[in-house]
Amino acid sequence: MLDSKSVLEVLRPVQDPELQKSLVELNMIRNVVVEGGKVSFTLVLTTPACPLREFIVEDCQTAVKKLPGVETVEVEVTAETPQQKSLPDRASIPGIKNILAISSGKGGVGKSSVAVNVAVALATKGSKVGLLDADIYGPNAPNMLGLSDAKIAVKQGKTGEILEPAFNHGVKLVSMAFLIDPDQPVIWRGPMLNGIIRQFLYQVEWGELDYLIVDMPPGTGDAQLTMAQAVPMAGAVIVTTPQTVSLIDARRGLKMFQQLGVNLLGIVENMSYFIPPDQPEKSYDLFGSGGGTRTAQELNVPLLGCVPLEIALREGGDNGTPIVVSAPESKSAQALVAIAEQIAAKVSIAAYA
Repeated sequence: MLDSKSVLEVLRPVQDPELQKSLVELNMIRNVVVEGGKVSFTLVLTTPACPLREFIVEDCQTAVKKLPGVETVEVEVTAETPQQKSLPDRASIPGIKNILAISSGKGGVGKSSVAVNVAVALATKGSKVGLLDADIYGPNAPNMLGLSDAKIAVKQGKTGEILEPAFNHGVKLVSMAFLIDPDQPVIWRGPMLNGIIRQFLYQVEWGELDYLIVDMPPGTGDAQLTMAQAVPMAGAVIVTTPQTVSLIDARRGLKMFQQLGVNLLGIVENMSYFIPPDQPEKSYDLFGSGGGTRTAQELNVPLLGCVPLEIALREGGDNGTPIVVSAPESKSAQALVAIAEQIAAKVSIAAYA
């Protein structure tokens, strides 16, 4: 007999490829309706940025079509991003499900560019995303998001002043750049840095977020220690270039997060090769090649992806329209979107581990 029970039974062997568990047991199959030969149900993924979405839908349809009497199978796809596990010694932020650090061992590797594009890519996929610019001494995220002239409102809350983040390209943003003049240097010691980062975490009206991306300053200093000790983090991503000096510092940054007990989601190799605009079929290894792959293998962490260097990538950062929006068909944008999907998938795996 064709009914909702038989549909659920035939779907029980179908697994989430990342979690390696039954979709039915994970309660990812809901609202099963059978009307004659038409079967419909809702597939609830763990992230709107699921990289295997189409494969899962196809597996579900194939399984249900094996039932006698089935003529059509309609699958509505939604997502519910899981809440990262809390830690007893670190206070979570109400409404924020996952906090992710994008970090680097040294400056100049394109960490902020990766952070901004990953945030926008996740938002484009349908996630609720915030970006905290924790690079207090060099806050560039507003310019990269087209918010260099934005002002953030300050209102009085129950526990003091509350900042309202700026918003563009689907991403909420708070940055030190909104609180100082454009040419004003921030000449602070560690305790003051610690204070402003905590303010950006707890005294900003973030609302409901699936992901809060934190653009960390380069190195292994006060900002990284504050983040790791203040909140339960879903994971950290290390950005490097293939160049040896970058890889040496990247290893230090990676080891730091491991020592602080932060889950390492993987390495991103940025500026992997240069694609000339007048000869897109060619590529040049300006900073060497294969460094990210070798480092990932040696340290037993995933290589999330390699991002080529294109002029459109630099232009997007300068004019405030990230390349995942301005040139989505470019190789750089495709690589960044794939990296965002990999990050989202690994966060979901960690939440269900």
